[in-house]
Amino acid sequence: MPVETHQPLVIECTRGTIVESRHVVDAAVVDAAGQLVTAWGDTETMVYPRSGIKSVQVLPLIETGVAYQLDVTDEEIAVACSSHNAQDKHLSVVRNWLKRCGLNESHLECGGHLPYDTAAAHACIRVGDAGQPIHNMCSGKHSGILATALTLGEPTAGYVHRDHPAQMRVSQAVADMSDTDLQHAPFAVDGCSIPTIGMPLAALALAAARIADPAKLTPARQAAIKRIRGAIAAHPFMIAGDGRACTRVIEATSGRALVKFGAEGVFFAALTDLGLGLALKVRDGTTRATDVALATLLDRLAVLDSDNHRDLADMLATPLRNWAGIEVGVVRAAT
Repeated sequence: MPVETHQPLVIECTRGTIVESRHVVDAAVVDAAGQLVTAWGDTETMVYPRSGIKSVQVLPLIETGVAYQLDVTDEEIAVACSSHNAQDKHLSVVRNWLKRCGLNESHLECGGHLPYDTAAAHACIRVGDAGQPIHNMCSGKHSGILATALTLGEPTAGYVHRDHPAQMRVSQAVADMSDTDLQHAPFAVDGCSIPTIGMPLAALALAAARIADPAKLTPARQAAIKRIRGAIAAHPFMIAGDGRACTRVIEATSGRALVKFGAEGVFFAALTDLGLGLALKVRDGTTRATDVALATLLDRLAVLDSDNHRDLADMLATPLRNWAGIEVGVVRAAT
């Protein structure tokens, strides 16, 4: 079957009648065998998945048996896959998980930043708090890695380092799911201090496809992916939070699109009904184009139904407003 290829997707930002800026997007749609199904732009461009690949990074928590030994809940698995807003529910789940493991916030090595949620950020600012590691959007993922290391008798200090056994397991899971050769792949340090592995965009889409369709993987991995998918679909709020694209899309599609953003213009989407993986990268790394690009491509792949069009209308075409709240333009896909 010939691959349907397209020019790169272009997201344009208008002001009045003028297109004021444009953002170029590459995207790959791949099946679980690694076959490229549809493409926009350059699918071999090298990308760091960043937080987009968290549903793969959590595999060792389950495959080592730690999730069962510790009675890890679905909410905890979902928050381990998240880039959360640091709303009260997110913080409560992470804190309770750490406490149950005999750990606390001081064990987190992800660094702190102000919460993504505006109200939560203002609450920190009012008390002179610039944000603690618990507020880091990756604190759930770090809690899962910490819990695994502790249960397996490994050091908790330095768990973020590339040569720590916990990170070696995570990296191997990413390599396996994306068919990436660890010996030749570029490594870098992510924003939360753990390693991130560089790979072609199509390889990132392959990892998403194997989340969507794990049928050819080992029974143990199939079971782990089933648990992860179920946790994300059941608790979309934990993946991001109020108003965020990941939570909204997962809710709107009832888990048919398990999506996760990554820094610098990345999105990862497991399309469970289609058995396909979608990965996109905004070339200039801008964040304002990512939500529109994701919604546009989900629409073009017929993932969105009429109800989704209504619920996600502001993602398909995002109004631009000035400081007075006046609509002055729109962020949309170019025709």
